[in-house]
Amino acid sequence: MARSAPIEDLKPFSIENGRNISFSVNGTKQKLMVDSRMTLLDMLRERLNLTGSKKGCDHGQCGACTLIIDGKRVLSCLTLAAACEDKKVTTIEGLSTGNELHPMQVSFIKHDGFQCGYCTPGQICSAVALMDEAENGDASYVTVNIRKKSKSVKLNDQEIRERMSGNLCRCGAYPNIVDAIREVHGDEAVSQVWQFADGTD
Repeated sequence: MARSAPIEDLKPFSIENGRNISFSVNGTKQKLMVDSRMTLLDMLRERLNLTGSKKGCDHGQCGACTLIIDGKRVLSCLTLAAACEDKKVTTIEGLSTGNELHPMQVSFIKHDGFQCGYCTPGQICSAVALMDEAENGDASYVTVNIRKKSKSVKLNDQEIRERMSGNLCRCGAYPNIVDAIREVHGDEAVSQVWQFADGTD
């Protein structure tokens, strides 16, 4: 991932219980003073103007705020900004390289894995981290034998659905999301189930 341009801190009017933190956001080092009670989601949206991560339920139940910290997906509405000291944070804005989209973003577009788009940043970040989990052989609830540590997990539809179950889509684009993830994870292209009005795909 290419280093992004410096992100300007939007200075707050006042900070209570301030704490200085240093961390990396999308490849750019940041040093901020934040309220020790401020969530990572609020810091990204309100201080760094990175509004791709969405605030849905604000209770860790919908997954719209999912992003990646040190390669692991987290719910940023439940993560304190102060807990990100020396961490590498990747948001939806940091997945692409310049104008070149991440393969997961391309696949979501191909398979129409979104409708209103509100949950899409969290869905895509979750799916990207899910690829690493599968490659590392991490077990899920539907893994047949959790005692047998495998080098990698071949994701079938059931595995993908289980691993993505924390990301809700009110529009109901789940089948298309599964197809998008399956294509990136697998070696073969997955046929898209829709076409443009002129018949091209």
